[in-house]
Amino acid sequence: MAVTKELPACPVETTLMLIGDKWKVLILRDLMPGTKRFGELKKSIGNVSQKVLTAQLRAMEENGLVSRKVYAEVPPRVEYSLTELGRSLEPILDSLKIWGEEYKAKASGVVPSAG
Repeated sequence: MAVTKELPACPVETTLMLIGDKWKVLILRDLMPGTKRFGELKKSIGNVSQKVLTAQLRAMEENGLVSRKVYAEVPPRVEYSLTELGRSLEPILDSLKIWGEEYKAKASGVVPSAG
């Protein structure tokens, strides 16, 4: 894993530096179930440009969160998956999901269901 710059002293700031971008969190969310090809990832994430998605994936690969596998085929097939380090963020994503569900329920006046 290559660290491109010195990490902040604050661990929360370090985490935000690695996953604080909207697209990075969505990439993590969509890779949690398993490996995806670039096109599948772009489609599942939604309104992200190819350029931005590529840049985010490269940064996440450089930071050791995502692995990229290129197959020698024509046309080339590229698959992305989470590394062990990337998978270790699952409890954080789960917490974000729960918090978001609770917030949405409070904002709409609906009580969230368990699960």
